[in-house]
Amino acid sequence: MAIKTVLGETQQVKIATDLIEMGARLQVLQEETSLSRERLLKLYKEVKGESPSKGMLPYSTDWFISWQPNIHSSLFMGIYQFLVKNAGTDGVHALITAYRLYLDQVQGIEGGEVVLSITRAWFLVRFFKAGMMQLVPCRECTGQFVTHTNELHSHYVCGICHPPARAGKTNSKTKLLQPVG
Repeated sequence: MAIKTVLGETQQVKIATDLIEMGARLQVLQEETSLSRERLLKLYKEVKGESPSKGMLPYSTDWFISWQPNIHSSLFMGIYQFLVKNAGTDGVHALITAYRLYLDQVQGIEGGEVVLSITRAWFLVRFFKAGMMQLVPCRECTGQFVTHTNELHSHYVCGICHPPARAGKTNSKTKLLQPVG
């Protein structure tokens, strides 16, 4: 029994360390491991060299619907669901693996910017499990995109096929295009 407890704690520390390295908030660590809050605080400081950020978690389904977050959330959720369905993984292990694959995809694109944090990815999975969000196909490209569950989806067109007018126009890009002097 003692060996099982030690192995269990070792696995819990590995999960917590992985999540901390990815930037997970303390509340996520508390939900996904059986380690005490004090142990998690010490581990966080050891891994990151600083205390975890405080404050409320970003709890809103609406964030996942806006243009750029929706594309990134849809990519992550597609990876996550594929892993759960085809790789025999689930729970926090599926979350960690899917998030690593998401990071690989985004960072593999020149100028790619990570939009989805591990904490938001964790919430997204919870929203799906609660039936608050789902993937629906775009009628133009047939890709699967994150939407609210109770919306009408028969004519859904994604943000890639129909980007908003100001998509991709940031202040830094605007400044680069302005003449100097």
